[in-house]
Formats: sequence, structure tokens, C-alpha cells
Amino acid sequence: MALSAAGDAPASGTSPPTLLLDAGTGIRRVSALLERRPFGGDILLTHLHWDHIQGLPFFESGDHLDSRVTLRLPPQEDGADAESVLARMMSPPLFPIRPNNLRGDWTFDVLPADAFSEDGVAVGAFVVKASEVPHKGGRTVGYRVSDGHSTIAYIPDHCPTEMGPGPEGWGEYHPAVLELARDVDVLIHDAHLLPEEVATQASFGHAAADYAVGLGCRAGARRVVLFHHRPDRSDDALDALVARFATYPVSVLGAADGLELVL
Repeated sequence: MALSAAGDAPASGTSPPTLLLDAGTGIRRVSALLERRPFGGDILLTHLHWDHIQGLPFFESGDHLDSRVTLRLPPQEDGADAESVLARMMSPPLFPIRPNNLRGDWTFDVLPADAFSEDGVAVGAFVVKASEVPHKGGRTVGYRVSDGHSTIAYIPDHCPTEMGPGPEGWGEYHPAVLELARDVDVLIHDAHLLPEEVATQASFGHAAADYAVGLGCRAGARRVVLFHHRPDRSDDALDALVARFATYPVSVLGAADGLELVL
């Protein structure tokens, strides 16, 4: 997900993105937004599963002689440093280069402690707050990001049933995610499952679309974007899913490749 701060936009249009959330294969699209110019900014990872990091070595504007990139990820439970953790996926014999072989000026680090504080931490033109959320297979966070004009919450992988069944059986609306999503302009949330799939599939670490919308309603979000769709869900099925929420007191969209929101 690519973010541009409202205050940075030139009169002629939208400014280039300076903050990227996660680095799956979709990060390759950012190079087109930059017209193949070098990226200068920050990448914040929510966790280290392949679908959130495998785009890094194919990010043309990041792998550029003139790029300037700071990549941060959640502190690891074993205390491992950021670059060595990424190298577990990105190094021979599994991959031809290591993270430190990317061209340009790259810095790899974990999120600072202040990112988990009430006030969050400055990241370029943004203020970012991180909170740990339950998932599977490694520490995972969600982000609340503000540019002083608009605020989003980004919670792409979330297993709320780990916190209990909640009022509907889809998982608990626990304090960490309620605070991340409180009164945001947009909540982008894991919607991998349907309610009837939760009993057998939530153990893989994901949430029901109805949970995401319920969280948006409870937190006072103005819009919910359903994200991290199950790969075998058809476009027609996703359209029907979104249509189910037409009468809810929050606007609901289904995320799609190339979706652009102006806040």
C-alpha cells in the first residue's frame, strides 16, 4: 500500500508516494507511480510472511542507484536484527542476492519503541502508531497512519478469534484494534473469510469480512476497505460480499489492484 501526504501534493496533482505499507508483489506497481524514478521514503512491514515481503527484490524504484529507503519491521521475538531476518528469505540458495545487495541507500531496522506509544512516531510526513495484533507464525502489527489531514488504519492480517469468540463468534473486538481504528477515515482490514468459514479456517490466522465491517462500525470508521481476499474468491463473489453491507452505517469497499483513494 502506497501513501502520499496531502500537504506534499503539488498543484498539478498527487505527489509521489513516500510511505509504503508492506512489500508483497504489489510493490512493483509503485515503480509505475514513480515513472521509474528512484523511491525516497519508508517501508513499514506488518510481519514477515512471504506475501508481505516477496516484492522487495523486484521493486525497481527501490533497487535503484539513487534510491533512499528505510525499511522497518516489528521487533522479533528472538531479538534477530531486521536485515538478517529478511535474509532468511532473500539469500542464496533461495535467492541470488541478499538485502544488502539492493542498489541505493537502504537502511534495515526494527520499529522503535515510540511507535507503540500513545503518540506514535514521525515517519517522514506522517505520524505512525503500531499495535500488536494476533495472527499466526510470527509477530504481527497493525498501523494507524495520519498526515495531519486524514487518518487510516491498516490491519491486513488479523486473527481475532485468538482473543475469544466475541459477540458473534467471529472474534473479539479487542482494545488494540479498536484503538487503531478509532474514528479513522479509512479502515483497511483483513477480510479473508466468510462467517461460515471461521469455525474451520480461522486457525490459519485470518478474519471474516463481517468482523472487519463490525470493527469499523464499533470504532467509528467512516469507510471500511475489505482486503486480503481469499485467492479462490471470484470477482462476482466479492461484489456480492460487498453488496451485503449496503445498509450498514459505514461505507464498505472491496479492495482491488490499482484502487486509489483520495482523502
